[in-house]
Amino acid sequence: MDIGKVSELKEFIESCKSNPSLLHTPSLQFFKSYLLSLGARIPPQPKTEPVVDDDDIIESDIEFDNTDDVVQPDNDPPHKMGDPSAQVTDDQRDAAQLSKSKAIDAISQGNFDQALDLLTQAILLNPHSSILYATRASVFIKLKKPNAAIRDSDTALKINPDSAKGYKIRGLSRAMLGLWTEALTDLHVASKIDYDEEIAMALKKVEPNAHKIEEHRKKYERLRKQKEQKRAQPKKQPQNQAQDKDALSALKDGTSMSFLLPYGIEIAKSCC
Repeated sequence: MDIGKVSELKEFIESCKSNPSLLHTPSLQFFKSYLLSLGARIPPQPKTEPVVDDDDIIESDIEFDNTDDVVQPDNDPPHKMGDPSAQVTDDQRDAAQLSKSKAIDAISQGNFDQALDLLTQAILLNPHSSILYATRASVFIKLKKPNAAIRDSDTALKINPDSAKGYKIRGLSRAMLGLWTEALTDLHVASKIDYDEEIAMALKKVEPNAHKIEEHRKKYERLRKQKEQKRAQPKKQPQNQAQDKDALSALKDGTSMSFLLPYGIEIAKSCC
């Protein structure tokens, strides 16, 4: 990476350290989401009363629905990931498949920790299998560990960009973190690849909140545009305002007067 860009990145990080509230800036939502997916803890946005003038626009909070399943970000150390450059033999693939089968049985019995161990073994044996990562991600969802699920889903999608399960689990994980817009995007992609009832149920919960965010954004974009247009309008000078007032007064009195238009054209006005 260019040394200058590295220096700028360091300055930005130092700014975030000294003022963590920067991470709540709407334009940095993508960076905040990335940090959360890595298990980072982000301080809540401080509630302060802003000092504003009459023309300032203060955004209201959005009241979301279906937030019962939203959880705090998990910050456990990442589970072992396979070596993507490893050469996998047929015997290793067979052994990985056997571990996966045992993990499915463990999941059906509610033994999620055992299932994680078996799926991790399978991943280390065959790190080129997208479905192994997606399956382990689904177990993390059951354990309410969305960040871990997102890491495995990301890896599954790197191996297979058309993995419906990868998109579905990542969408469910993002919904658990309250990332409604990102969740909606993933679930829509998953539904196009391989639609199922679980996706349909998730969309019913996610779509209303994602639409609220979009409507909120459009509303304040419109208000800010109106404010900018208002500021751009030229203000009348006191002299012109007084001239207009005199002209109206003269017309009401039925007298004649002449005044200059902005281009210096003199016109006589009379009223009977």
